[in-house]
Amino acid sequence: MSTLRLGPLLRYTDGSSATVWVETSRPCTAEVRCADGAGGTARSFQIAGHHYALVPVTGLTAGTTTTYEVLLDGTQVWPLPGSPFPPSAIHAPGPEGDLNVAFGSCRWASPPAGGDDPVGPDALDALATRLAADPEGERPHVLLLLGDQVYADETSDSTQRWLAARRDLKEGPGSGVADYEEYTHLYYESWLDPRIRWLLSTVPSFMIFDDHDVIDDWNTSAAWLADMRSTGWWQERLLSGLMSYWVHQHLGNLSLEELAADPVYETVRETPDGTDALRAFVAKADADAATARWSYRRDFGRVRLVMVDSRAARVLAEDERAMLDPGENAWLREQVLDGPETYDHLLIGTSLPWLLPHLVHDAEGWNAALCGGERGERWARFGEKVRRAADLEHWSAFPESFAGLAELIAEAGTGRDAPATVCVLSGDVHHAYIAEPTWPGPGPGPDARVLQLVCSPVHNSVPLSMRLAFRIGWSAMARGIGRGLARHGRLASPPVGWRKTGGPWFGNQLMTLTLRGRSARLRLEHAKTREGAGPRLTTLLDSELAP
Repeated sequence: MSTLRLGPLLRYTDGSSATVWVETSRPCTAEVRCADGAGGTARSFQIAGHHYALVPVTGLTAGTTTTYEVLLDGTQVWPLPGSPFPPSAIHAPGPEGDLNVAFGSCRWASPPAGGDDPVGPDALDALATRLAADPEGERPHVLLLLGDQVYADETSDSTQRWLAARRDLKEGPGSGVADYEEYTHLYYESWLDPRIRWLLSTVPSFMIFDDHDVIDDWNTSAAWLADMRSTGWWQERLLSGLMSYWVHQHLGNLSLEELAADPVYETVRETPDGTDALRAFVAKADADAATARWSYRRDFGRVRLVMVDSRAARVLAEDERAMLDPGENAWLREQVLDGPETYDHLLIGTSLPWLLPHLVHDAEGWNAALCGGERGERWARFGEKVRRAADLEHWSAFPESFAGLAELIAEAGTGRDAPATVCVLSGDVHHAYIAEPTWPGPGPGPDARVLQLVCSPVHNSVPLSMRLAFRIGWSAMARGIGRGLARHGRLASPPVGWRKTGGPWFGNQLMTLTLRGRSARLRLEHAKTREGAGPRLTTLLDSELAP
């Protein structure tokens, strides 16, 4: 008899359909059966000895909520017997109405219940605790996880003990994961947490990778990549990381129509063992990023989300550096500018912040100029060392891409059909803040209110030195230092100015956007420990963004 190894995860949802992802112990037919008669089935597929199914659920009624159960070969496996949580449910959004979008990034797996947590209470655990206690209360309609869903290079003590039983950790990649099987262990560690498992079964989630899903500072530079490829372990780590991402995260981002048109998904499902087909696909994507697209677009009524791959789609050659390759950049423009009259709010999801503290921005631009040879070969070698040591690889480290995004946002946010807000949603930097850009020139700038909203981590920490650096980075003194670096790097002035309008806030946290018509509110919540009752969320900020 097949059993449920991982999941269910409620993933894509719209007014009439949804997908539910599961991992099973052996080949089987997975079924989702809803209380209102909606449902669907899917035969499992196999990758590297593991069995998965993405069940298409059809027949949902827009604007309603229905509970569901999961069956494998006709036997119910979810809800779990004796579960303390409310029944898992699918909410099929209507064409109008409020939309609550919760988002954050950087979740290091929580320790087992009762274990010591070195980084404090988990914000997703706290969210699950609140929802379970009041299942009829306000809840996110969608959860956006903006990168570092697993940490392939910073494993827990328990995972390191498990790895040591498989291989010698003195050999590369040491205590980081090495292959697909080890990646699956990270997902078990992260998603089998009982509260997280229930939360992901009942709140639709959309995801994108960041560096730690593969390795810290993934695709920092061409020189960095050459060094990685010279090791004996990098290729297997990368291909396994992309394969596991495709299985555990990417598939659930896609609509039923996109899945039906995906040749890789079709091949994997029709082949007794899809491992070779998937491995060939990600190997081709590694060799030529233009052959795969990890970015995607979702429309939630009159809210548009464009989630951008700011890791694998990079151009790394120093004389051509770009955050997005030409095809990806063209796709982004097409999605943002398609039918502007059809959306009231534009959300651009990118794991890496677009707007950073001014000193950090200028330091990254200066470093990019040095690495590009602006001050000669000796400075270029120095710049590469600094780039890696200081993690200088955000949008501002790709100046033309930074300017291009500014131009696109201004274009989308200007005119008769401009949305009320354009919000860039990001994580990565292990703290939260709000920044608001302004465009120089005689005009007033975009008609939409434009904001950079950064929320990180969900469950991690930041050293004191970095806290101080991020606080100081916004100061007048830091701006002066930054201007000096910009002059040394012979940098042109950025096409936008910006100021911090909130934060920085440190700790494990989540942001929630509530979008109603053309109005928008933002709430920031911190996870706190509540004696004897699990983690809870406390509100630090509740602010109107658009009336």
